[in-house]
Amino acid sequence: MSQVAGTTDTYDAATIKESLDPVIWDLFPMDTYCLSNFDKVSVGQTQHEWVFDKLASAAANKQLEGDDATYATMATATRVSNYTQISRKTILLSDTFEATDKVGQASALARETMKAMKELKRDMEYTILGKQGSSAGATATARACGGIEAWIWGQAAAIPGNRVTPTTAGTNGATTATTPSYATGVVTGVTDGTTGSVTLSEVELKTALGLAWDDGGEVDVILVSQTQKKNIDAFSGVATRFVDVGRAQQASVIGSANLYVSSFGTHQVVLSRYLHRGTVLCLDMSKWAVGQLRAPQVKDMAKTGDATKKLLTAEYTLIARNPNASACISACLET
Repeated sequence: MSQVAGTTDTYDAATIKESLDPVIWDLFPMDTYCLSNFDKVSVGQTQHEWVFDKLASAAANKQLEGDDATYATMATATRVSNYTQISRKTILLSDTFEATDKVGQASALARETMKAMKELKRDMEYTILGKQGSSAGATATARACGGIEAWIWGQAAAIPGNRVTPTTAGTNGATTATTPSYATGVVTGVTDGTTGSVTLSEVELKTALGLAWDDGGEVDVILVSQTQKKNIDAFSGVATRFVDVGRAQQASVIGSANLYVSSFGTHQVVLSRYLHRGTVLCLDMSKWAVGQLRAPQVKDMAKTGDATKKLLTAEYTLIARNPNASACISACLET
């Protein structure tokens, strides 16, 4: 059929309103697990120091009756430090834009401030979890906070740590990687190798958990990327994929391992969007903290024109209270 002559339709009309959804459908993942769950402590300087210690290894200890004791210099505790890092986000909106009718919140300034604070916290989580080493900075160089990966040192480092690194030949591996360590007031960053890596295995995970346990750690969280979570889900050692239910209930099948039970305890497996894809962190959560010189805050900046400015800042550092209570598996295949 054809349209009757003289019909006014939508193509001719100038009075039709636009159809626009009044809601902005956000995608704001905010699973900042470490930032949310680590202790928060106040620090008073840009360089924050702390001390950790351990007992001497157990050994056979038998002495002669009536023997005069000899004395040896006792091993001292380890004193380390990390530097605070300044992170920021900025907002500059014209006052005209703020006055207009908009989709979503009536105030664009309020919405942008909310977004910027979420982004700032994600940046902080990324830094805390990262491979970055620490740096005192200088007038023209920003200070840097050493991340968790940098604080879990190699087993052969000057201060031995609990780092497990696969070395089988392959791509994106670790045989040429740097081994993080601590010296002269700074922790060195981690550089990925290029010639040796393997897919995460249950043997390596148990090795890492065992190293932390040997040193006295109680690993309660295994933090992983989605890539390594899939590898853990595939472990044959996961005891059961079924939940016990009553006769009248329908059984449900579980396709992932959210709790991993080893000889060294029960460990919660937690996904992270900010952890390097080839890394697995085995964390004793009580031995880590976030030091805050300046907690995240929003500042109203002076107006210099027909616009509004805001500055969001945070100055913080990672405190590895005793890094040997945790372990790290690095340079696992990422695909």
